[in-house]
Amino acid sequence: MLAIIRTAIASLRRDKASLALSFVLPIAFFGIFAMIFGNQRDTVPRVNVIVVDQDQSTASRSLVRALLGESALHAYTHPDAKPNQPTPPDYTAATAQAAVKAGDVSVALIIPQGWGANPVAFGPDHEAVKIGMLNDPSDPIAPQVVTGMLQKDAMTALPATMANEGFKYEKQYFGDLTPQQQKRWHSYLDQLNQIESDRAAGKTTADDTGNSDGFSSGGFVPVQKQAVAGQTQNKPIISYYAAAIGVMFLLFTASGAAGSLLDEADSGTLDRVLSSRVGMTTLLAGKLGFNMLLAFAQLTLMFLFAWAVFHVDLWGHIPGFVVMGICTAFAVASFGVLLASICKTRGQLGALSTLLILVMSSIGGSMFPRYLMSDALQKAGQFTLNSWAIDGFTKVFWRDQPITALWPQIAVLVAVGAVLFALARRIARRWEFA
Repeated sequence: MLAIIRTAIASLRRDKASLALSFVLPIAFFGIFAMIFGNQRDTVPRVNVIVVDQDQSTASRSLVRALLGESALHAYTHPDAKPNQPTPPDYTAATAQAAVKAGDVSVALIIPQGWGANPVAFGPDHEAVKIGMLNDPSDPIAPQVVTGMLQKDAMTALPATMANEGFKYEKQYFGDLTPQQQKRWHSYLDQLNQIESDRAAGKTTADDTGNSDGFSSGGFVPVQKQAVAGQTQNKPIISYYAAAIGVMFLLFTASGAAGSLLDEADSGTLDRVLSSRVGMTTLLAGKLGFNMLLAFAQLTLMFLFAWAVFHVDLWGHIPGFVVMGICTAFAVASFGVLLASICKTRGQLGALSTLLILVMSSIGGSMFPRYLMSDALQKAGQFTLNSWAIDGFTKVFWRDQPITALWPQIAVLVAVGAVLFALARRIARRWEFA
């Protein structure tokens, strides 16, 4: 038994790549999960939110300025300006709704006309003008974060309004103040009105300490929520996970299937094939074609199961599904062929593919939605096949967008697939000169 153990250890030591990856994989995977979830008790993801001010009152401008300066939000009133281009016009309610529906942001706030005259409500018998919140239900966290920050910023940005509304309720339940108390109250209210006006104009006041930890979502500012995406779908989140899990396992399947190159090289079959009229380019193209068919069949089966069991609307989205399925299958097949060309043994291929696929899947959105991640990890996820494939399927099944709207995802997947196949062909030259 000891001799068998020593032999196995010696074999593992000879395959240094497999040895290293066997220990790197768990550490790398643990590190990714620790970065994603390690600080979630103390922080919330930064949420992109569009703010449309239709009221243009002192109170609304003050609230908008507070939202723009909120550290938990990335709030903006107009699209980012391109280099050497003038600042684009402010969002309107229509363009904000289009941005949410397209997935550019998860939430848009619409401050309606007349809001500044009646902005807050302290009781059920007081009807305030409601702020409209357009949201994308695919990100359930963003509306909650924005609602909480809205209430907090209203408390800090509108001190005079809050105080005046509180005074109305005090008079209603406790009666009028004495002349001296009224004089002192109006003097204090004038100070608060000045602070509110200064903040609306962008001036810093002595009370702007930046510390508002004592305020929370108390519901003083009524919000009317409206979902603008996914309304026509039956359990649309199922389509998201069908794509997310499907892409991850397509990567595993493609890398495993492409590993037949290594088996053929070990058995001598590859030498005999290359000695015939079949060149390496043709051989790799054949492997690529088989992997594409296998990946597309696996993805189709995944969505057929989602349709049969979870009633996902597959048949109403066939064109978009076919286009995204083919592009995704091409990209993952090229990825598998490249890995097989790089590795020298099945052990190396198994370790390397597991490491790369799990890392790509964890930060690319296959294991959990990217809105749970920090800004840095969300940007890193854009370098994965998973991210682009999931975004494309989300546009098809969740946002009901036409095929023409898929061009960024199609372009990236096809371009990456072509580059990976070209790299695989170049690396595979080692077999031609062996």
